[in-house]
Amino acid sequence: MSFLIFFLVLSVLVLIHEAGHYFAAKWSGVKPEEFGVGFPPRALGWTKREDGSWRRVKKGEITAKQTIWSINWLPLGGFVRLKGEQGEAALDKDSFSQATRPRKLFIIAAGVIMNWLLACVIFTSGYLIGVPMDATALPKSAIVRDRYTEITQVLDKGPAQMAGMKAGDRITRIESTPVNNADEARLHIRELATQQETITVTVEREKQQVTIATHPQIIEGLNGAKGLGIGLADTALVRLPWWQAPIEGARTTALFTGRIVTGLVDLLKNLIVHQRLAQEVSGPVGIAVMTGQVADQGIWALLQFAAVLSLNLAVVNFLPIPGLDGGRAFFLLIESVRRRRLNEKTEAMIHGAGFIALIALILLVTVQDVRHYG
Repeated sequence: MSFLIFFLVLSVLVLIHEAGHYFAAKWSGVKPEEFGVGFPPRALGWTKREDGSWRRVKKGEITAKQTIWSINWLPLGGFVRLKGEQGEAALDKDSFSQATRPRKLFIIAAGVIMNWLLACVIFTSGYLIGVPMDATALPKSAIVRDRYTEITQVLDKGPAQMAGMKAGDRITRIESTPVNNADEARLHIRELATQQETITVTVEREKQQVTIATHPQIIEGLNGAKGLGIGLADTALVRLPWWQAPIEGARTTALFTGRIVTGLVDLLKNLIVHQRLAQEVSGPVGIAVMTGQVADQGIWALLQFAAVLSLNLAVVNFLPIPGLDGGRAFFLLIESVRRRRLNEKTEAMIHGAGFIALIALILLVTVQDVRHYG
């Protein structure tokens, strides 16, 4: 189920990214030859006739007067194929080759812009409707509907996980004592862990009270002290005024973007200096597992995770690496400085080599994921 949810989320993110390229090309006077869901070989395809009716695309048909809309056999996102992108039809007015450099840059960057805007819309919508937020740092104009102490993390194979606790549970009582805030709960658990072998914790899960008997153990990182292996946070269900929600949505988007960039810098540093990948780095397998875990916490948690994935896709895609949008934008900047285009075959070879290197990195991270998650 985790992989199905991950597949659906990733497909939506990639299609929105490609939609950015499509609409930017249309606005720039460049013809999108094909908009494909999934990757070739093509399963089905349609295109519009001059009278506005639709017809099936013939097998092997590459171009048509209007854009070809296709469904392809490899269900991994999608693509937009632009006229003249590979140097063909270079003299046609609606060819990518004929577009000015600013328009080419706009078309290349449009996918990243769409991913960034999607994240901004998700965060803004959440703030308008009402989302869980850190109760210790609420904006002055916040409209609070509920406050509670939430289990945010559960240590893998720790005592809490073995007893059945889950991230997202609201912790309401420890033994017979009501929980008022996270600090009090941590202190109470620490005291009880030194006095007794079993701690009874009551949590609210799906609007039902669940009582769980846990057995504290020595937790690494607690200086030899016993604990349950959970992270706690004071959370509030908060809604923002309509005028503030977009501001906070953009601020949150910028905050996550900065963190992703910092994480990528650390990743590159590890690869170059230490010739190894950090254990925290995850590829498709790891992200799929995390998607399933996040989905268990509710629809908002999944939407927020999708927003962060969308920003990851935007940032990674615009790195100046051959084969990615950032690599193509980088070549455009080189053209602007040199005032002439690089040899098309040479550029295609460089992009191909960059793409192969990227696939190799993904495979390397996937092997690490498989070792970690099984």
